[in-house]
Amino acid sequence: MKNHVIMRTILAASMASAFAGMGLAQASDIGWGGKAEAPRYQSDVFPPWQHGENNPAVDKGLDFTVPEIDDLPDFHGSIDNPQLTIFVGGNYYFAMAPLVHAFEKQYPALKGKIYYETLPPGILIKQMEHGNTITIGNMTWTVKPDVYAAGLKKVNYYIQKGLLQGPAVPYVTNDLTIMIPKGNPAHIENLQDLGKPGVRLSMPNPAWEGVARQIKMSLTKAGGPQLANMVYNTKVKNGETILTHIHHRQTPLFLMQGLADAGVTWKSEAIFQEQAGHPISHISIPAKDNTTAIYASAVVKGAPHPKWAQAWVNFLKSPKALEIFEHYGFKPYQAK
Repeated sequence: MKNHVIMRTILAASMASAFAGMGLAQASDIGWGGKAEAPRYQSDVFPPWQHGENNPAVDKGLDFTVPEIDDLPDFHGSIDNPQLTIFVGGNYYFAMAPLVHAFEKQYPALKGKIYYETLPPGILIKQMEHGNTITIGNMTWTVKPDVYAAGLKKVNYYIQKGLLQGPAVPYVTNDLTIMIPKGNPAHIENLQDLGKPGVRLSMPNPAWEGVARQIKMSLTKAGGPQLANMVYNTKVKNGETILTHIHHRQTPLFLMQGLADAGVTWKSEAIFQEQAGHPISHISIPAKDNTTAIYASAVVKGAPHPKWAQAWVNFLKSPKALEIFEHYGFKPYQAK
């Protein structure tokens, strides 16, 4: 903890020095609105939230995680010759640790050799389209996925595009909810309240977060096209809606920081935050206004480890996996 304080002090000093002598107008132009200060927060408010449990690597070496500065919560495990690499939409990042642990029990040869990413599905596809290479800060690495998991429609679409090999295998479903800070200071009661002036929202970006499509459908059911337009157009333009890059991380964080009053997420994400003890709650959306997602997975075309990839796809439908999913509010997929 002492080292963290020293690092934050050094960062604050260096940033203050960098802006020393900069005119107020110039600082304003680049989005700098104040002086650098050491953060004053409880570090466990910032992700990663699983206290290392979501890292399946056996030898973790030096632990150098600095909240808000050096922090890669959606990348899990070691890229040193993984034997199974999973790209999964981040909507159930919190379930991956127990899923991987249960899978390793069935296949002990894979212990410590699983790597997975939990970014939004559209971002994962972009990474695959860029040669499976990604850059974060000053680090660049390449890892080819064996499995891709997202919504059923998206998985089927990329099977048709030749990026994945069929069939798509659905396993669980999920419903939407309204995530709010504990105590509900903005007095949100339903989806219609999200359109009220002054209500600040954190909403997934339609550009790469598939959940935005389902949210727009539910907003339209509840308040017509006018409500969907208010939330995703008018409020975006006037600054009352923040469009996220990683809604499953950013929305609860923005709520806990007091930067937003509400955000629509999958119900499982709110349940996880509540189970983690964070000051988060949620408001149920009636079935008539709700939208259900079907999660599916498929083996990536040309997967380096097709045997283990298929084993993971099959495992997601197993009783043990479904038991883990149900703990967070998911429901087993039932074919109609």
